[in-house]
Amino acid sequence: MEKTYNDLPKKELITKIHQLKFAAVDLNLYLDNHPGNKRALDDYNTITRRLIAAIDLYESKYGPQTNFGGSESKHPWAWVDEPWPWEIGE
Repeated sequence: MEKTYNDLPKKELITKIHQLKFAAVDLNLYLDNHPGNKRALDDYNTITRRLIAAIDLYESKYGPQTNFGGSESKHPWAWVDEPWPWEIGE
């Protein structure tokens, strides 16, 4: 069963995105050294699907996570709205 993050407040959703990104990078590094580990690859793919879903949800509610072609933006241009994703929680 895939997790959904629809009911998370903005700050908790961005925290979840950061957690999922960390897990994806960690699994990526592990898989670089253990490419035949099917369980790790399955975990990586699960985390990646959750990360994409969480980012899509965040961007649909609050605006883009990245710029320079990494995310689409609704009109008006939303990248300049604050707080920026990395400023949340500061």
